[in-house]
Formats: sequence, structure tokens, C-alpha cells
Amino acid sequence: MTNLANERPDGLVDSFGRRITYVRLSVTDRCDLRCRYCMSEHMQFLPKRDILTLEEMVELSEILIARGVRKIRLTGGEPLVRKGMMELVRSLGQRIGSGLDELVLTTNGTRLERFATELHDAGIRRINVSLDSRRPERFGHITRGGDLSQVLRGIDAALTAGLAVKINMVALAGINEDEIEGMLRWCAAMAMDLTLIETMPLGQVEEDRTDHYLPLDAVKHRLEERFTLVPSTKRTGGPARYFDVVELRSRLGLITPLTNNFCEGCNRIRIAATGTVYGCLGHDQKVELRDALRSGGREEVDRLLDRLLAGKPRRHDFQIGGAPAVARHMSVTGG
Repeated sequence: MTNLANERPDGLVDSFGRRITYVRLSVTDRCDLRCRYCMSEHMQFLPKRDILTLEEMVELSEILIARGVRKIRLTGGEPLVRKGMMELVRSLGQRIGSGLDELVLTTNGTRLERFATELHDAGIRRINVSLDSRRPERFGHITRGGDLSQVLRGIDAALTAGLAVKINMVALAGINEDEIEGMLRWCAAMAMDLTLIETMPLGQVEEDRTDHYLPLDAVKHRLEERFTLVPSTKRTGGPARYFDVVELRSRLGLITPLTNNFCEGCNRIRIAATGTVYGCLGHDQKVELRDALRSGGREEVDRLLDRLLAGKPRRHDFQIGGAPAVARHMSVTGG
């Protein structure tokens, strides 16, 4: 393991003075669902040889921790479909309190019933679960065949295991906007936070995202007719703005890449399962670390990270309508 005594004092800082302390690490591009806004129905997944091994992911994480990263979020695709995934979680969990402040996970919940207790035992305390509908037929439509009951059992297992659960709901006009208030009330009753997300124009999908784009400012105004929303002091290191929902004694997060750009305080980079590192979700600016890792070149990895940060964009250029901001799907970069 990397000796923290050798931590570089300059850390990871981009050309705009933003310090990178948060990494979203995709462990696989594969997923057992096919959400309509996220990926094509007939995805072509990467061959195994192109994906970092779990050992390489641990090695890369060690380098990043030595450069000042304090939070790692494991993503996918669906991270829990990766064979041996818990080995990675346990290895990184050992660094919590020793360079790493927090290890968290984003999941679609389909495998939580099996893994919730192991995740908690390995050191994870918070997870995000993507859930866009609590109506079985609608959930099946959005996910192209997903089983809602499987996800709900997984959420129950996670709560029973002692994990704090936050629900991520992509707000889709004409599809699930009528469920938003109900989802907020359900989350409050289950002692879970809810974060609403605007659909992001990433990758070609079969449907026109313009038809289902729902600006969250309008959603917020609608909710304020029913509830008192007070800006919260909560911060998680991510892009969400949080509001305390007074009547429900709960919390609502809003991720608004289109209506309220959040890039000024960006503190993160994203690593695909191939070892490709992106400075921004909405740009193709990147460096490739896989070959450097496999040749044992720690200095080369550091050099490439420095090059990435020197060119990290000031902000994304998401626009609804027309061609996607980038060709790659969200599942490739890591959700």
C-alpha cells in the first residue's frame, strides 16, 4: 500500500484552483438493467481484457489517496454485477480513517438483498440507489424489464444492515413526474433522503430526451406549494443542492446540470472501468492510465493525472435537444 508519508503536498489541483478530493470509480460498464435514458437497449459491452483488474483498481486508488483523494464512490454500470466486487470493497474499506474519509456506492438495488450486510461490514455506510418509479409496470418500462420488488427488497436489506440510503430519481416529463411528491413522502417515511436529477444528454439512445426533459426549478416550485423547503447546510461533496423539507422532516436534493450549472465548485474526476480518466462528465477530455498501471509506472500515472487536471474544463456544455454532449453513455463513464 502507498505510504501516506510520501503524499505529494500539491495534491490534485486543476488550472482553476479546484482541488480534487472525490473520485467516482466505475468498476464495470455492464448492468443488469437497460434504463431508457441511460443506455441503448442493445449495448455492446467491453471485453474483459480492456477492463482494469480489481488489483489494478486498488493500486490506482492508492495513488489517488496519496494525491489527496478523500472520498471514492464505486459506480458502474451496476457495480455489484462485477465478479469479486466485494474484494475491492474490502480492500478500499481498510483505508477508511487512513487517508480515505469515506467509501460509498451507487447501485440500482437489484443485488442489494444479497450484498447489503457485506457492504456494511466492509466499511461502507452510505449508498445511493437509483429508483425512478415505485409502480411495477412503469418501473419495468423505464428499465426495460426490471423487477421492482427485487429492488425494494434490496432497499429493505440495506436499511436493516445499517446503511444510510439515498434514493436517486431521474425526473422525466410525461413518465414519472406524477410520482415525485409520492416518492418524497415515501422516502421521508423510510428515513431516506431523495435526490432528483435532470436527464443528461449523454450517448445515443432510442428515444428523444427532449420529450422527457423536466427542469427541476419547475418541480421545486410545484413542491413549494405543498411543503416548506429550506436551504440545507448538508454537503456530501457531490453536485446536489439540498433542502430540508420541514413538514416531512426529510431532505431533498436537486442535481440540475441544465437549469442550474454546478461546475464552479467541482471537486471530482471520473474513472471508467478501462482506466480512462475524464476531467468532466460532459467532455471527452481524458487520459488513459491502464497501460501506465500495467507497466508499473507510478511516475507516469502521476504525470498523466497532472496533464488531465491542466486541461480539466471549467464547466460542462450540456444542452437538451440535438446531438448528445458526448457519444459515450453514462454507464461507460460511471453514473
